Amino acid sequence: MTGRIERSQITGLLLAGGRGSRMGGVDKGLQLLRGQALFEHVLARLAPQVGPVLINANRNQARYAASGYAVVSDADDSFAGPLAGLLAGLQAAKTEWLLSAPCDTPALPLDLAARLAAAQQQSPNAELAVPLSANPQEGIASASQIQPVFCLLRVSLKDSLADYIAGGGRKIDTWLRAQPHCLVPFEQPSDAQAFFNANSLAELQALEGLEGIECRPGQAAGAHK
Repeated sequence: MTGRIERSQITGLLLAGGRGSRMGGVDKGLQLLRGQALFEHVLARLAPQVGPVLINANRNQARYAASGYAVVSDADDSFAGPLAGLLAGLQAAKTEWLLSAPCDTPALPLDLAARLAAAQQQSPNAELAVPLSANPQEGIASASQIQPVFCLLRVSLKDSLADYIAGGGRKIDTWLRAQPHCLVPFEQPSDAQAFFNANSLAELQALEGLEGIECRPGQAAGAHK
């Protein structure tokens, strides 16, 4: 069994570098939910679980930087998807571990890092841990599926990811499954809506009705100061 992964050893990476094409091309992280930008809701839940925090953004970087956290952009302006943002975060991180989360999931588990780290400790050969959860947006009972953009992984995997992207790879779950990994069930009652994300305006409106989402003005921006 490996040693305990401390919070200070984990860099949090908020992924906000997408096109937002299914939401009409808007910057999803800046859309308002209960009067607060989506990314600020996510930061309020992610930041207390990790040490340093990075934000991956490819536009409106000044707005994201106003939160007080460092902003990293993809290597080019092609909006290559979450893998490119993940690589940017891995290349910038100074810790041993990185925990990623997308900017449009304001109900992500408050113990995401702890549960993924605990699972990794039970699987010492694993280089990353990733949640398994039923899809909260299907509206019916469904089998658990991998949630690849919520992964805890060793920063040393950056070379493997760079090679995968350079070879034309774009599917994040394909790359993750090719690494030594462990899958972590998130099946507690409190996890039922934890991975609900806003890909469309209708889904953004649906988030208004979720319980447990609370972010007061200034909460996220001042969390690390």
